[in-house]
Amino acid sequence: QAAHAEILGSRIHKGNKHSAHGERQIPVLQANNGPSLPGLTTIAAHLVKQANKEHLLGSTAEEKAIVQQWLEYKVTQVDGHFSKDDIHTLLKDLNSYLEDKVYLTGYNFTLADILLYYGLHCFRVDLTVQEKEEYLNVSRWSCHIEHYPGIGRHLSIVVFIKNRLCTNSH
Repeated sequence: QAAHAEILGSRIHKGNKHSAHGERQIPVLQANNGPSLPGLTTIAAHLVKQANKEHLLGSTAEEKAIVQQWLEYKVTQVDGHFSKDDIHTLLKDLNSYLEDKVYLTGYNFTLADILLYYGLHCFRVDLTVQEKEEYLNVSRWSCHIEHYPGIGRHLSIVVFIKNRLCTNSH
């Protein structure tokens, strides 16, 4: 969670406390002068606003709705799914969705990209080269996210190598 806060250009202020509650370990942020904020997406959106980077929540009403949709998807579909079949289904769906997009909202980098990237990273690390090629759009999207300033340094880069097996000798 600290990496997410750093990426957003904000720090959890000294008096703020963070913890996790419940069976699923839902994160909770207790701000100095306000109510406690439960849930990863609520905390992340709060930190985005504190950092004056509200563009990460979307620039238009449609983008904002798409960001919220993907944040909800991350929490309900990605978090807690450890079955290899579940992960391959998620990656297959995401790969199709990203076919004509650079980022989840189209062409603008958002909080949804950051959190989904972090949520999927541990699964992508374990993919074989053949699986990475199967999810080419996800690999391309991840490469964009990994190279975005302040993102790639927190996790290992997932290597994607595509070598030509034969060359054209004209």
